[in-house]
Parts: sequence; structure tokens; C-alpha cells
Amino acid sequence: MKKKVIKWGLILLVGGLIIGGGIVFYLFNMPKRDVQSTAIDYKITSQQIVQEYLTNAQSANDKYLQAEGESKILAVSGIVASIDEDLNHQKVVLLKSGDNMAGVSCTFTTNTNAHAATLKIGDKVTIKGVIRSGAGYDEDLELYEDVIMEKCDVINN
Repeated sequence: MKKKVIKWGLILLVGGLIIGGGIVFYLFNMPKRDVQSTAIDYKITSQQIVQEYLTNAQSANDKYLQAEGESKILAVSGIVASIDEDLNHQKVVLLKSGDNMAGVSCTFTTNTNAHAATLKIGDKVTIKGVIRSGAGYDEDLELYEDVIMEKCDVINN
């Protein structure tokens, strides 16, 4: 009797591990959203989107985020204020007007980094991507926060 309990316990444990491993494998390998081949939902300037978020963040989120919270595809036009590289060696381009307190920070992907390499400070450019967070004002630090976009690529310059 004791051997049967141990045998069935081991069978259930191994079966649970196989099912759990299959679920984890599926979640890590499920298809990712291809932002660059998807149609653009909004064309806007960097100044307009920053102003919308600073004026009413909830209204801007309602406009630029889908019901499940995923960002719509945006094409943001502006002037390149800076070009940096993050810790993952991905280009980060800041679109900002000279007098604005905040701008739009666009993080490129490994596949689109080469397109950002051709940009120069002062270039007028349109960048396609999705929003990760909106602009805001941090009262503790007394600083404006940029709109952050990711999965970006240059669509013209």
C-alpha cells in the first residue's frame, strides 16, 4: 500500500513538473508584438504629447493606451535634442523643443540601432514606437519627467 502511494505521488509530481515546464516554455517563447510592421494609430509632435500628459495624464492614457493597457502605435515628430546609449547598448534619442521642460525619450531596439546612428542633434525626425510611460512632474525632485517610448525606429528624417 505504501509503495502505491509513493508511486502515484511521484507520477503526479513528474506530471506537474512537465505541465509547469511546458507553460513556462510557452510564456517565454510566445510571439512578441512587432511594432515596426504595425500600422500607426496616431501622428503627433513631441511638444503636443508632452503637453497632453502634463495637462491631464488620465485623459492622455485613455487616448494612447488600449483597453488592456498596451500602448497604441505612435509616430512622434520632433527635433533631436540628445543621443545617448543605455546599459543594453541601445540608442536613446530625446526629442525636445528648446523651451519645453520635458521631451520624448525614444529607446531603439537591437535591430533598429543602426537607423538611429545616422541622426544628429538638431535633426527634425519622426520616430515610431510605443509608450512605456507619460510625462509628469516630480514635486520631490522638482523635475519634469519625459514621455518614454520603446521599440522605436526612425520612419523618416
